[in-house]
Amino acid sequence: MDIMEPHGRGTAADTAEQRIKRAELALARTEEMIAENIALCSRIRTQRRLVEAKERMTKIDPNSPRQ
Repeated sequence: MDIMEPHGRGTAADTAEQRIKRAELALARTEEMIAENIALCSRIRTQRRLVEAKERMTKIDPNSPRQ
């Protein structure tokens, strides 16, 4: 077995290419997760602002209907 062929699976270049592909896949998944987290944070912030706005409206007009 050649030192450059780990476990007989191919050349060092093949192994390096596989690592690069795995790293690119991991990067793409990470970017997707970050985008999802940003969207989730935005929805949470929007919901929080709505709740705060309702509370302010209740202070201005205590007789306003609450949902």
